[in-house]
Amino acid sequence: MRKYKVIWSHIIEDDLNKVIEYITGNSINNALAIFHKIKDKYLRLFTFPNRGKIVPELQEYGILLYRELIVESWRIIYRISDNYIYVLSVIDSRQNAEDILLNRFTNK
Repeated sequence: MRKYKVIWSHIIEDDLNKVIEYITGNSINNALAIFHKIKDKYLRLFTFPNRGKIVPELQEYGILLYRELIVESWRIIYRISDNYIYVLSVIDSRQNAEDILLNRFTNK
């Protein structure tokens, strides 16, 4: 079975900090639980990265390189390249994801 190396982007740290800060307002325990769920979900990518679906907002523009996994109301956005999986973003699915994603992935 092919194994991939999972790599965090520099932006992901800011994204996760925002997730934790947002949830901590309600419950520190809940924030830690969500953090561990997100971490567990992305760590499983190394054996079967295609499990995530193509990001629908980007697919509408013909951008098919990015996939996502959902953890409660959070979206883990990543890209597969050779033997690497680049985890690029964790965003709140209640936000306008289209604007966030298009800005991050098309203007760089």
